[in-house]
Amino acid sequence: MSNESGVALGRHVTVEYYDCSSEILADAKKMEHIFVAAATASGATVLGSHFHDFQPQGVSGFVIIAESHFSVHAWPEHDYAAVDIFTCGESIDFQMAMDYLRDALKSESMIVSSVMSRGIVGNNGIERMVPIYAAQTNTYALAWRTRFDSVNAWGIVCTIDVHDCEEQLIHNPDAVLHALTEVSAELGLSAVAASKLIPFAKEGDSGFNFCFLMSDGSRLSGNLSFGSRCAYVDVFSTRFFEPRHAAELVLQCFRGRHYRMQVAVRR
Repeated sequence: MSNESGVALGRHVTVEYYDCSSEILADAKKMEHIFVAAATASGATVLGSHFHDFQPQGVSGFVIIAESHFSVHAWPEHDYAAVDIFTCGESIDFQMAMDYLRDALKSESMIVSSVMSRGIVGNNGIERMVPIYAAQTNTYALAWRTRFDSVNAWGIVCTIDVHDCEEQLIHNPDAVLHALTEVSAELGLSAVAASKLIPFAKEGDSGFNFCFLMSDGSRLSGNLSFGSRCAYVDVFSTRFFEPRHAAELVLQCFRGRHYRMQVAVRR
């Protein structure tokens, strides 16, 4: 069926927002305000909204509009938000909505990943058309365990940045050592072979460098910055550990507000 002979019941656009402000992505109230405002700016009629704040972090939300919906799921740990805009009719300015969200989320990179026509109606009624075929898309593992096993990985590393740590805790060397020892044990890392906590001072900042070396070659290392109240932690293990679990443990360890992380498997 040609485009000239059919009408779509709806248009569905999916947008990837990268390098966003993790602080904004971790705040359900801010996200709700942003998405309601984006829908309004695009010409949509807002009927209601609901945004859920996951623990320890992450936001999912819906804005119901008379024309359909805006939705989002945000991963503050990756500075990333996945957005859907679904409307019927031609009254919505998609570009306005996408640009508004890019600016409000402080995204450095916005990519339109798909534009789909939903419910194609022709002369013979609604056509059974599939806008995207699975055979034409790449399939990726949805779990790091699957990825780790599929490549016969030698190790896995997770870098974790924890923001707005509890100031009283990070200034206490004994508390820091105790907390990091508990994190190591909880992750199932081998017994600590050596550990160091070394104060550092530089212009405008000070803090601690730390390194826990394990008997099997694994390690937990990084530093605490008093000036920014951030903990920067690297966890490497020759055995699999769940990266998100590690990040949440470190977040709890330093009593931070939110975290960011990057993961890689080593072969």
